[in-house]
Amino acid sequence: MILDRAMSDWITEFPIIKDLIELKETVFINPNKIDAEKAIEQCRFSMDDIVDVAKRWERFAPYLAIVFPDTKALNGIIESPIVKISKMHKYLNEELGKEIQGDIYLKCDSKLPISGSIKARGGIYEVLHFAESLAIEKGMLKLEDDYSILAEERFKDLFSKYSIAVGSTGNLGLSIGIMAAKLGFKATVHMSADAKKWKKDMLRSKGVTVVEYKDDYSKAVAEGRKQAEADEYCYFVDDENSKTLFLGYSVAALRLKKQFEEVGIKVDKEHPLFVYLPCGVGGGPGGIAFGIKEVFGDNAHCFFAEPTHSPCMLLGLSTGYHDKICVQDFNIDNRTDADGLAVGRASSFVGNIMEPFISGSYTITDERMYKYLYKIMDLENIRLEPSALAGMLGPYNIEISPKGKGYLKKEGIEDMKNATHIVWATGGNMVPEDIIQEYYNKGKNIK
Repeated sequence: MILDRAMSDWITEFPIIKDLIELKETVFINPNKIDAEKAIEQCRFSMDDIVDVAKRWERFAPYLAIVFPDTKALNGIIESPIVKISKMHKYLNEELGKEIQGDIYLKCDSKLPISGSIKARGGIYEVLHFAESLAIEKGMLKLEDDYSILAEERFKDLFSKYSIAVGSTGNLGLSIGIMAAKLGFKATVHMSADAKKWKKDMLRSKGVTVVEYKDDYSKAVAEGRKQAEADEYCYFVDDENSKTLFLGYSVAALRLKKQFEEVGIKVDKEHPLFVYLPCGVGGGPGGIAFGIKEVFGDNAHCFFAEPTHSPCMLLGLSTGYHDKICVQDFNIDNRTDADGLAVGRASSFVGNIMEPFISGSYTITDERMYKYLYKIMDLENIRLEPSALAGMLGPYNIEISPKGKGYLKKEGIEDMKNATHIVWATGGNMVPEDIIQEYYNKGKNIK
């Protein structure tokens, strides 16, 4: 056992570990969250960083609109809609036997262009960031240029001399592999054992090299990092440590604010916002949550959602040990069908950065994710993969569960009728039809 402590000693100090070991659906309220203004003052990142990210996305928009036709509708901007899911809301009330008062919306990152998942935000952004830096360094690009020139053959010739690598459970590999290959880089994705076959097949069809491992996510990342370090022309996207990846996700908050304004959703003390973000290693949900706290401050409350078999972020946050411990240290097997969330050890920096910002975390069973997948497809005609449903239990956990009620009381929130719940959907649109049908049937057969 890590630090030579007996399991009983861990449980005595951190009773929540017992529930995690027993694979119970567990709610954790973060006692270390502080006022957003103070947290922002202490943070190494700021709104200036988010604005810089937004400007870079805008510079690349003309190029993206040319090479990816599905981005033309938004003029090269990669963004997803928010959808009110009233029928699913009604079902949740019936299933859980309690009425959730606030409105429930789905943030459909499952519909993001290019790679069809939340990873299109951070993964694609980091590839673009590297490509821009390289082209500027070689004197071929200036910030004031029309970036549509990047579609010219001379840039592919430049990028073809370099390679980009990443370790992934699936969706991050798709976003980075597809974007890197399109620009002309040699792309390699190191994929863990839990990565779905169709994702590997899709990457190979795009000209991406896929290296498969029998071990979990951490091993794939470690091997990918090791191989990249041996090649001076290889850029490694480090999901466990990348600040660029983290910030790439954060711009989602600026876009969300604009969407709220367009549909008339208020966010203030009387209209609190609750956001539920499926969490693997933490970069994606951490970056988005950071952006949301920067934009909406104390009126926003962000929660991470993890599978009961892979609660690495909850484990790290609740003990304060973050990446120094992993779920396997406690004999939790890290085996889940929510492949994007199948991570045993949290990011080495996200937990520490987000500790003063994040409201809490909770776990959800694979069975419940499948059941919600079936129901949202039936009721709302929305296609998602299992990991995208992790956030769906959030509204119940906050409004109905004892820990959630305690959190609302502590925050001085007495009335949830004007609250907005955002369930962040991670992926689903690129899943092949036969696989979607398998997911649907599996959920339908769960009683």
